[in-house]
Amino acid sequence: MLATAAALCATAQNTQSGYFIDDYAYRFLSNPALAPSHGKFLAGIPGISNLNVNMRGNLALTDVIYNVNGKTTTFMNPGVSAAEAMSNLSDMNRLGFDIRENILSFGFGMLGGYSTINISARANVNTRLPKSIFSFLKEGVTNDTYEIDGLKARAIGYGEISLGHSRNITGEIRVGANVKVLLGVGSVKADLDRATLALNRDSWDITTNASIHTSLKGYTYETKYSEDTHREYVSGLDGSFKPVNGFGMAFDLGATYAPKALKDWEFSAALLDLGFIKWGNDLYATTNGDRSFQSSIYNFSADDNAPNSFSNEWDRVRNSLEELYQLDDAGDTGGYTQALNATVNLGASYTLPVYRRLKFGLLNTTRIAGSFSWTDFRLSANVNPVRNISVGINGNAGTLGCGFGWIANLRIPYAGIQLYIAQDNFFAKIAKQGVPLSSNASVSLGLNVIL
Repeated sequence: MLATAAALCATAQNTQSGYFIDDYAYRFLSNPALAPSHGKFLAGIPGISNLNVNMRGNLALTDVIYNVNGKTTTFMNPGVSAAEAMSNLSDMNRLGFDIRENILSFGFGMLGGYSTINISARANVNTRLPKSIFSFLKEGVTNDTYEIDGLKARAIGYGEISLGHSRNITGEIRVGANVKVLLGVGSVKADLDRATLALNRDSWDITTNASIHTSLKGYTYETKYSEDTHREYVSGLDGSFKPVNGFGMAFDLGATYAPKALKDWEFSAALLDLGFIKWGNDLYATTNGDRSFQSSIYNFSADDNAPNSFSNEWDRVRNSLEELYQLDDAGDTGGYTQALNATVNLGASYTLPVYRRLKFGLLNTTRIAGSFSWTDFRLSANVNPVRNISVGINGNAGTLGCGFGWIANLRIPYAGIQLYIAQDNFFAKIAKQGVPLSSNASVSLGLNVIL
């Protein structure tokens, strides 16, 4: 069940590379006080107006996939030493995936400011894998004890309807806000709170404690009866999918400050996704506390007719091991409220006095997500060399490593078209299956009508 939760769909959900590009149409998603500098009307092309796909983590494909004697293999291959395999892994390995697709977008001047209407679909998946689980798989019983605690998986999908407005309140300060209604599709939370494997020379002692919460309308847990363990256990989901299982609300708040005393500087701050979703149900499966296995209690007899014959005793061992991971169906425990993962953006930009088409920016982005939190610092150079073309390059460093990104933004005024493409985390190499070799990779693109 833990593996199923992690695989439901393969982490800010708007390109950070466009934060300081004045002509980028969707700056208001990173800070609702930032209005684009283009004309008074924006209409997004449905489905492709603003598509963002992001992968973040410290577990890369190259950490588990190797080339041995010209052949692609996993870290389990004997040709990869345990020392080499473990040296590439962190104590806690994290991998997250975000996708945001704008379904419908409008922006227009109104009430002395800039207003937006935005409908989008969003999904987020995060996993945490302790290093000890890789160590156990690779090294087998060479170590005495493995503490495989803290394995977690989170997945959430929802729709978002947003109304926003920004305006100047003084000559130096501009504020903005997005008010969002959320339509929850589904949520999964899976935890392996405890998995202790003491593999001694004469005995094995194993303890597990796991649970999974699933919120999907129209589904219940499917259970099977095990003839071996004489108990029912959760084997999957049963039912038919229904699209809306929760409702919620969230806010984006932002402000910019351009002091006249420092005419070349602008400072900005935003708090995004401050809100919650109230889910309609909570399917709960659990081990009901710790479950234990001790090999020392089993005594094997060479006498085939004895109650503890090798065959009989091995069946008991196998059944006890199966019970360690068989989750009980605790039923639907009712609706519950889930807070969104909020994001904080803090920015400062400096426009070069001798060439005002060039702007430097420093952006700090922090995702507040409990054990999946991360922070990123991004230094960028952004230039508008001719009227309708803007480009930017940036380097970043943070919790999940270092990299660089870029954005290219083009306006075609006589055709009323604007398009952009960006990568917050550039990836140059991909596997044959099309998967980036780096765990930090992203792509954002959009096509819009502007007037």
